[in-house]
Amino acid sequence: MQKIALFFLILASFLSVVNAQTTAPAETSDPEAKKVLDRVRKKYEAYRSFEATFSLTIELPGQPKTAQQGTISQQGDQFRLDMDEQVIASDGKSTWVYLKQNKEIQITDADPNGESGFLTPKELLSRYKKGDFLFAITDKITEKGRILTQIEFKPKDKASEYSKLRVSIHEKTTAIESIKAFAKDGSRYTFHILRLTPNKVFGAGHFQLQAKDFPGVRVEDLRM
Repeated sequence: MQKIALFFLILASFLSVVNAQTTAPAETSDPEAKKVLDRVRKKYEAYRSFEATFSLTIELPGQPKTAQQGTISQQGDQFRLDMDEQVIASDGKSTWVYLKQNKEIQITDADPNGESGFLTPKELLSRYKKGDFLFAITDKITEKGRILTQIEFKPKDKASEYSKLRVSIHEKTTAIESIKAFAKDGSRYTFHILRLTPNKVFGAGHFQLQAKDFPGVRVEDLRM
């Protein structure tokens, strides 16, 4: 479950990352990939917030493939992930993880350095701008009549849980269609965006979890 949570924070981060100028070193990353990402950036840079419904396919070594759906939203450093088994929310100061089966909410400080076990959107954006990822166009495919450009991102950090991310971008609309994460343990997570709503206005408290909204839940506050 932690890998799934980490993957979705990477995903939210990537959707934020396209708002920034790609600055990975030209001598190590593909300049044609940078051109594509710049076009994607122009599409997304005006978004103040977003909400996306998605499908997720999970492939674990030695286990049957599974699929589920959910919603992810982000506004600045704030994000929220709603899935069948868990809810993760962060207001930029604290992070809440609701484990439905355990009827438990864990609260931790939102660590801007990414040392809390979760890679926050702000941290990945910072690392991306510093050139911590190499990226290149690896393929162009046709899927359901649409031409998709595939770009792979590889972390320079050898300790990363993921060996690479593969992002598929609609060539005509420059919309992000899917992101596939390849974990070093052989796990694969494929995220397909079903619907993206830009500039959505979220209600007060959307990026926080309140115990009163989850009757019978036990709260473990681990904040310092």
